[in-house]
Amino acid sequence: MPTRKTKKTQRTQTALTMLKEDHDNVKELFEKFENARDAAKKKIVAEALSDLKLHAAIEEAYFYPALRQEMEDEDGLMEEADEEHHVAKVLIAELEAMQGDEDHWEAKFMVLAENIRHHIKEEEGEIFPKARKTDIDFAVLGQQMAELKARLAREGVPEDSEAKMVRNSGLRGDSPARKAQQKIEVPMKAA
Repeated sequence: MPTRKTKKTQRTQTALTMLKEDHDNVKELFEKFENARDAAKKKIVAEALSDLKLHAAIEEAYFYPALRQEMEDEDGLMEEADEEHHVAKVLIAELEAMQGDEDHWEAKFMVLAENIRHHIKEEEGEIFPKARKTDIDFAVLGQQMAELKARLAREGVPEDSEAKMVRNSGLRGDSPARKAQQKIEVPMKAA
């Protein structure tokens, strides 16, 4: 017997709609972070990192592989998307290893937000329109993605290679430029 679906479930049945909803949610978190007081920022970052990890996992497991099989990609959009995911996952792993009181914590999150906003713009503006021209059944793909997302939300997203890399190598520490500023003599204009 089929189960009754809520509006939200129906709205997220297609892969593209689900991903767009994720994009909107994380962009809202970035805006909240920019306007939040220090005490609220850690909670916002934790929620954004969790959402981004889930989103990347379902894209990499279903959405991107389907597109690679069915979409013409002479512009190399999929390779660029892979690299954008890699950079985002390194930043996510570094932020997860931080306490939130480090000098570069807030800057690192802002760089992540900028990278994700750029990625979203390319996905929605270039990848999604090309994907719509394929014969992919985005309702079925969306259901597969929703099932994986629900399972990963319950069980946790497995550690990816970027998280392992950060765990094994540690955080960068202080800014190289900050360290160097103590050692150089700045050339000044003659008076």
